Amino acid sequence: MKQISFLNKHVAPLAERMRPKSLDEVVGQEHLVGKDKLFRKLVESDKFGSCIFWGPPGSGKTSLANVIAQTTDRVFVSFHAAFNGIKDVKQVIDEARKRINGGGKSTVLFVDEIHRFNKAQQDAFLNPVEKGIILLIGATTENPSFEINSALLSRCSVYVLNQLSEEAVEEIIDSALKTYNDSKLINDISIENNAKKVLINYSNGDARVAINVLEIALQSNVFGSIAENDIRQALSSRRVSYDKKGEEFYNLISALHKSMRGSDVQASLYWLARMIEGGADPMYIARRLVRFASEDIGLADPQALVQAIAAKDAVNFIGFPEGDTALAQCVIYLATAPKSNKVYNAIGKAKSDVREKPNEPVPMHIRNAPTKLMKDLGYHKGYKYDHSFKNKFSGQNFFPEGIVEAVYYEPGEYGFEREVKKRMDWWKKLKG
Repeated sequence: MKQISFLNKHVAPLAERMRPKSLDEVVGQEHLVGKDKLFRKLVESDKFGSCIFWGPPGSGKTSLANVIAQTTDRVFVSFHAAFNGIKDVKQVIDEARKRINGGGKSTVLFVDEIHRFNKAQQDAFLNPVEKGIILLIGATTENPSFEINSALLSRCSVYVLNQLSEEAVEEIIDSALKTYNDSKLINDISIENNAKKVLINYSNGDARVAINVLEIALQSNVFGSIAENDIRQALSSRRVSYDKKGEEFYNLISALHKSMRGSDVQASLYWLARMIEGGADPMYIARRLVRFASEDIGLADPQALVQAIAAKDAVNFIGFPEGDTALAQCVIYLATAPKSNKVYNAIGKAKSDVREKPNEPVPMHIRNAPTKLMKDLGYHKGYKYDHSFKNKFSGQNFFPEGIVEAVYYEPGEYGFEREVKKRMDWWKKLKG
């Protein structure tokens, strides 16, 4: 019997052939499809409304939408926001309206990466969703609160899909292998445990990645079993994907920032490695480290900013991957440095005064007077040249009227800020 050739254009990809056809076949989202869950009851009773599926890549958003259409006996139309525009949307809505006028049910319109549609494009869904012409299921990896316009979001339920566990990915791999073997009459192929572990680890909870890599390995294995080397070779043919603007990107930089703030060196290095291995722009990481040095350390250790700038310059000079050690050195330094947010708070308070209080004119005595007219108008009059006074300190007022002796910066008790506090107290004492 002739085996299936994956070069045959009539053979669907393995991921497509093994899509679940019922809620019982959906893997890894028990909080939604479990026997007593509201989500499942709504689908099975055909009372399911328009919604947004929010979850990481490969968590089963498309498959679940397909199952909903099959379970509720509806026409399923799939869009991808990167490739389908407003003209396509209107055509589908017109066809959906005709089905309803002919006595049919509303159409399930699945829009993958719905966050890629702009506000005007998302607005096109409002009326047909409200009138029940379409049952919209939008899928996104981004936070709907920020990426879906409020009018559309108010008309949709939001369901969170979890990243698949290792056990769920293993179940999907086994199912994929069974689907592949069922397509042949002889020579079933198995996968060795070590190979499966490598595939599970690499997939990182993404079922699509696991299936696609497995399929590559299967193409080169007509007989026998898939070994660890087969998986590693298949992995070498794929590029690691990384969303440099998505929510997970910002989650990672947040994790790095908070780990350094918490003085956890090991966790800080882990999150740095996650960003590096994911393909983050090293100069972006460097910029965030510079920001951290001032925001969370400041004058508690003035060398922190020096280290961060040096790391930025090193990365810019030698590039990547060699620059990874410069970033790691900086992260270790920042994580172990004494922490203070006093500089961050100080500039925040000063900016608040600037925004909320009248911006009074610069006092005349601290204005320059390069011309006779300016001198005649009183510019620079009464200015005290601090170098001419004892201790190089005149004690004059530099604030405009309305801002009287405001206190923005209050040094902390750790690191170099103890020395800064001594200096400030000394100046204050001299002023009397």
